[in-house]
Amino acid sequence: MKVAVIGGGPGSLYAAALLKRLDPDREITLWERNAQGDTFGFGVVLSDETLGGIEHADPVVYEALQRGFVRWDDIDIVRRGTTHRSGGHGFAALGRKRLLEILHTRCHALGVDLRFRTEAPSPDRLSAEYDLVVAADGVRSTTRETYAEVFRPQVTEHRCRYIWLAADFAFDAFRFEIAETEHGVLQLHGYPYAADASTVIVEMREEVWKAAGYDELAPHESIERCAKIFADALRGRPLRSNNSAWTTFRTVVNDRWSHGNVVLLGDAAHTAHFSIGSGTKLAVEDALALAACLREQPTLEGALRAYEEERKPVVASTQRAARASLEWFENLPLYLDQPPRQFAFNLLTRSRRVTHDNLRLRDARFTGAVEREFGCPPGTPPMFTPFRLRGLTLRNRVVVSPMDMYSATDGVPGDFHLVHLGARALGGAGLVMTEMVCVSEEGRITPGCAGLYTGRQAEAWRRVTDFVHTRAPGTAIGVQLGHAGRKGSTKLMWEGIDEPLPRGNWPLVAASPLPYKPGSQTPRQLTRAQLTDIREQFTAAAWRAARAGFDLLELHCAHGYLLSGFLSPLTNRRTDAYGGSPERRLRFPLEVFDAVRAVWPAERPMTVRISATDWAEGGTTAEDAVEIARAFAAHGADAIDVSTGQVVAEERPEFGRSYQTPFADRIRHEAGVPVIAVGAISSWDDVNSLILAGRTDLCALARPHLYDPHWTLHAAVEQGYEGPGVDWPAPYRAGSRRPQTGRTDAPKPRLTLES
Repeated sequence: MKVAVIGGGPGSLYAAALLKRLDPDREITLWERNAQGDTFGFGVVLSDETLGGIEHADPVVYEALQRGFVRWDDIDIVRRGTTHRSGGHGFAALGRKRLLEILHTRCHALGVDLRFRTEAPSPDRLSAEYDLVVAADGVRSTTRETYAEVFRPQVTEHRCRYIWLAADFAFDAFRFEIAETEHGVLQLHGYPYAADASTVIVEMREEVWKAAGYDELAPHESIERCAKIFADALRGRPLRSNNSAWTTFRTVVNDRWSHGNVVLLGDAAHTAHFSIGSGTKLAVEDALALAACLREQPTLEGALRAYEEERKPVVASTQRAARASLEWFENLPLYLDQPPRQFAFNLLTRSRRVTHDNLRLRDARFTGAVEREFGCPPGTPPMFTPFRLRGLTLRNRVVVSPMDMYSATDGVPGDFHLVHLGARALGGAGLVMTEMVCVSEEGRITPGCAGLYTGRQAEAWRRVTDFVHTRAPGTAIGVQLGHAGRKGSTKLMWEGIDEPLPRGNWPLVAASPLPYKPGSQTPRQLTRAQLTDIREQFTAAAWRAARAGFDLLELHCAHGYLLSGFLSPLTNRRTDAYGGSPERRLRFPLEVFDAVRAVWPAERPMTVRISATDWAEGGTTAEDAVEIARAFAAHGADAIDVSTGQVVAEERPEFGRSYQTPFADRIRHEAGVPVIAVGAISSWDDVNSLILAGRTDLCALARPHLYDPHWTLHAAVEQGYEGPGVDWPAPYRAGSRRPQTGRTDAPKPRLTLES
């Protein structure tokens, strides 16, 4: 096999070495436009996971790396003159130049043809002349652009400027330092990579960079100014450059990674923000996987397909974490007034890869100090601290999220609802929410939706609330009121979600006469008189909910249902007083809120669920969501339940673990209102992390409570917690010990070769 490798970075060099080592008969040629000793940047951080893969695949490279590594355990967070140190993190770094030297030596020893100061031939020519072309030509990959119609790259440029520098001394920890200047906030990321050298990255928002005049300074003037601002961190030493320039980070994503015999590797295929130190790590792991797949698969086509299938989910997960970290630093000013230790904890857990539980394992003393500052009693995880909303005190921070069950008859909840909600109330959550309860027969999503538009329905709900209050004392139960709007008159979810009923349809109404999706019924635009009627339906339902004994009421203004349809510019095309500007689009939902608040008991809290983004161009944005939250809070909302999407059928959500929580975080800090975070929060560790970092006040979980009705009780057991934040029902106490389980073995190394 003849292999062409484009680019001379760590990933491409390591791929060349592995491919040659796997099969010495391979003819491998690598092109690098720069000289052999040229490199950009300074230090490289590699994880223990990556090093383990290198150790098994190529002990020679591993041993050389081991001799060059600088290792340390601590992270320092410096803000307003105070340093908080967290230990137990385990970093290993070395100079980028030294890493390249090791890989050059290994490639030469194995017989790889390295051609420096040489532009690679065109991808078309290489593809014709070689059996395999490995394109590792960086973030601005020529290969990727040549076959853009196949790879379908998406390149996102972000909001901060940064510059990659170095200092001639070694930090004794990974250092994050925040500088607040007259022009805005700057942050320093620094870490050692040799006994006498450290990488220093200075980063700031684009508007700060311009306001401070960095766009007009000569390179040496920029560097001198950065050294002066961070003089304490640098111990008065200067910063040095390696052709360094201010740039913005670009996130690269490709739909496909291979085309014929051409395959992308490293930054050509994907990038992840430097704040989680993943660029070189991902490239090296790409090389390991590509080499392994070529050995395992009988054909090149199969190998490249297997490589992409293996790496894409891993990279996507890393990119989600990197995006969370990147956005945390972009929005850093939001957190500057947090208590000192909470700020440090928030920074450490920003990517959601470091969590409360593993941070406690790394540094129990630091985590304990954060918990004490937060107000956790001794031995109490953050999720089991109480939270007060108006006259209601929740004993813990767990909410059973509203989940449509589509199991009512004529809007009347039956035995299923009693068992469903009762079981979850017995399961220990602080608050259990009903599904969206419809305010009229025409306001239902499906024929199976529950309602509160008749006395019979209210009596049936009273049966549920009485059970919760008597059999699960300490658990509150809330009702979510809503109207389906243009998303009504559809089949039960498991029969065809959002599909119109084949018969028995009822007419739909909405803010504007727009069907939800092709084939959906077109709703009538609501008249002024109809708006008044619907407002009265909400107030009548709220009055019934109060008499039925609910402890909390949530107004459903999310997911494209009626009130949500007024808020989004994609679904509200009205030209009257209820459409147009954001203030006008808010008018009817606020009128409904005010009317409901007027009949809902004053001591009982009201919350509002919103979609903080439509995940669609031209729709509601995160900035809009903050203003929507502010408006509801000004009218008396006690908390905002922050969901996203489901407003338009053409949405493109960015799914992932806890993917909606950044919207709640932003609303909490910018609007200054308590929030409920939702969206793929699946573990008690996630709940503890989000609560302790100050990103949310309550966490609502749906699917985990379908999987395990006693999720909160089990979370307490798994954390060894026994206290007032949760209580096992007396009939269940014999089951309050965690059952024993069998052992599970760790996965074998991805690639092991004989030395």
